[in-house]
Amino acid sequence: MPTEEEGEEGLKLARAAIVEQLSKNSRMQAPDNLPISFEEKRGVFVTLNKYENLRGCIGYPYPIFKLEDAIIDAAISAALNDPRFPPVALDEFKDVTIELTILTTPQVLKVEPEKLPEQIEIGKHGLIVKRGIYQGLLLPQVATENKWSVEEFLCQTCWKAGLPQDAWLLKDTEVCTFEGQIFKEKNDKDR
Repeated sequence: MPTEEEGEEGLKLARAAIVEQLSKNSRMQAPDNLPISFEEKRGVFVTLNKYENLRGCIGYPYPIFKLEDAIIDAAISAALNDPRFPPVALDEFKDVTIELTILTTPQVLKVEPEKLPEQIEIGKHGLIVKRGIYQGLLLPQVATENKWSVEEFLCQTCWKAGLPQDAWLLKDTEVCTFEGQIFKEKNDKDR
């Protein structure tokens, strides 16, 4: 997993990518001085919060891009392309804090549906639920922040996928877990 210093570099990269996109309407290239670990392919999510309220969250659950590129793309998308919110404006971005979650590769849980809750640890695992064309993902911190039980976490991930909340109990529903290391900007001096 990434070090605290690498997480801080990732947060700076995400902020710089958003600022460049908002101020110059151009996608920044990753700087050459990033840690070597940023060359590895990793899943990542960038979450934007304004006054502790969600303002955007986009990411890549699977390790298909280099970490540096995934951070840049996810940060810009969280600011401009989250369909739940209008695009972030440059003058409001000063009030936005960034949370970066670097993921492990999702693993399919190969157990009978009723045994799924035994395989999931709140605060440690994030979930992906897939059934047919439907897919939903919730990061590990979501269950903790909402004080959900494992069953509630499964139900809410199904709901996020656009499925009935009990779809995790059906044999043709795939449930994956992943872990995420979370890095957060703390205050103005971190930016």
